[in-house]
Amino acid sequence: MQFGIFTVGDVTPDPTTNRTPTETERIRDTVAIARKAEEVGLDVFATGEHHNPPFVPSSPTTLLGYIAALTERIILSTSTTLITTNDPVKIAEDFSVLQHLSGGRTDVMLGRGNTGPVYPWFGQDIRKAIPLTVEHYGLLRRLWREQVVDWEGELRSPLQSFTLAPQPLDGIPPFVWHGSIRTAEIAELAAYHGDGYFANHIFWPASHTRTMVELYRKRFAHYGHGTPEAAIVGLGGQAFIRPNSQDAVREFRPYFDNAPVYGHGPSLEEFASLTPLTVGSPQQVIEKTLGFREYAGDYQRQLFVVDHAGLPLKTVLEQLDLLGGEVVPVLRKEFAVGRSPDAPDAPTHQSLLRARDAGTGSSAPRNPES
Repeated sequence: MQFGIFTVGDVTPDPTTNRTPTETERIRDTVAIARKAEEVGLDVFATGEHHNPPFVPSSPTTLLGYIAALTERIILSTSTTLITTNDPVKIAEDFSVLQHLSGGRTDVMLGRGNTGPVYPWFGQDIRKAIPLTVEHYGLLRRLWREQVVDWEGELRSPLQSFTLAPQPLDGIPPFVWHGSIRTAEIAELAAYHGDGYFANHIFWPASHTRTMVELYRKRFAHYGHGTPEAAIVGLGGQAFIRPNSQDAVREFRPYFDNAPVYGHGPSLEEFASLTPLTVGSPQQVIEKTLGFREYAGDYQRQLFVVDHAGLPLKTVLEQLDLLGGEVVPVLRKEFAVGRSPDAPDAPTHQSLLRARDAGTGSSAPRNPES
């Protein structure tokens, strides 16, 4: 099972000092956070994609390419690549380059995005978000798998005799996760293609996440990829950790109360009771995270957000020390206990390469109408 962190890259004032970092500071701090994540033994660093203030990660592959040069082991991913407003050709090119730079330490999480104005900025219509997702992803898959692509759709100009350069590393496309909070069509798309499904349930109750994951697992099996337990599932989470739970609550409360997304709403205690947010000791984070398996089953990837809401870099790095030193080692051990033999490990470039060379790659999906 993989453990890691993801960032949304917000530039938010620290409510305890009223200081707002510069964009340069936030970008460089993100690099430091990624390097620290590798240092403490995490498996994955992922960044979102945003094109509006107060966020800075508008070019995720540029950021990840830089981080790739400074790291050796950690998998570099997006926590959202906008399949709706990015052109599939450019996505294919960017991630192929990143694969080569990182030695295959690359995968991608596709999403639609939830900021309405972004669509017209890139010449698209938000009312066509689902059709854009399906059409763009269908083309992206072909670009990564075929030497010469002739293609025609409804929402993009045709391609004639197009060849992707560079080709994916070793002929293995980056593994794709489809990220969604509430949209059944995205779970269906992931299931149809046998891709991963990432339920970023940080704002939603367990009952909703259970419904979405069960739908994905059922449809994954329907399309002939294996048992429901063999489906590839990832979950989001939020944590603020201190050795003493009272210290954690006291320190994090002003950040929670003023956070751009959920500040000035439910209390910290109310929000934590309804969502995966855990503010407390390492043991409390361990216990709540282990509880995710009760409604998601045996899953493959757990990512935490730890650097949002104006938290200073020093505090974030301390969080990573606790996460990597006291939380994740226990989670690795406990999640292995009683794990279903049908539950696979999270795919990596090397595991996909071995499966291909052994002739055990996943079969093509059946017709979605079957």
